[in-house]
Amino acid sequence: MSILAKIGIFAAIIVISNYVISLIFKFLAQKTKAVHLRFSKYAVTVIIDIIAFYSLSQQFEITRDISKALLQSGSLILAIATFAAQQALGNVISGISLSVSKPYNVDEKIRVIQGGTVIAEGLVKDVTLRHTLIYQYNGETCIVPNSVMDSSVIINTNFTENIGNYVEIEIGYGADLEKALAIMRKICVGHELTLNTEENSVTASGYTQNGVILKTIIWTNNLNDSFKACSDIRIALVREFNQNGIEIPYQTVTISNYGPEGKKDAKETANDVDSF
Repeated sequence: MSILAKIGIFAAIIVISNYVISLIFKFLAQKTKAVHLRFSKYAVTVIIDIIAFYSLSQQFEITRDISKALLQSGSLILAIATFAAQQALGNVISGISLSVSKPYNVDEKIRVIQGGTVIAEGLVKDVTLRHTLIYQYNGETCIVPNSVMDSSVIINTNFTENIGNYVEIEIGYGADLEKALAIMRKICVGHELTLNTEENSVTASGYTQNGVILKTIIWTNNLNDSFKACSDIRIALVREFNQNGIEIPYQTVTISNYGPEGKKDAKETANDVDSF
């Protein structure tokens, strides 16, 4: 058999093997989003490619002698390769650690904190031999080395069964407190994404110089539902309170201008609306 024919056969074997591996892991990924599947896919692909290239080198006398010499001096080569690629190997080892411990899976929202600073926050999309890909909320993709992921604090809210988020709103001291509590409770219970509706409680959590703070916890199945539910509830509270004459206080500043003779020339009122 000619040299080109042998090379063609081995090349076809490598391509077909990689394609079959991709199909297998694609099928498995439909069943679970476990992070170790992504890492294992790249690891198995690299191992099969190495075996195929080594087998191909054994088919020719020149490459056979070279591979034999490399194996005989394997300890030295391994030491040199380890020193030269220690950072890359560190990422691979950290990737193995992450795939075993599974602090996060694909399509989960995480926050990566190192040294008290958030270095990445978003949706995990892939885990390779070297790095983890995180799609951030601003549309950017953050490529974080596995060694950094392994040494960082990772906040993963997907480990909890449900997601709870606070919703607060302030009403004036002259407003009907009982009516405001009832409206807020009705809106929270009535939203289609909220959970534990029977146990949902709204309380007066504190006082400010402007009024009373009403507070509740919105429970949802996941983080996406929490964002939408809290947004819808805040909008509905403003609308319903305005319709029912319940005051949402805001600061009012009165500015008076006086002429040279001490007479008032004008009076202006400016509203500075606080966030609530």
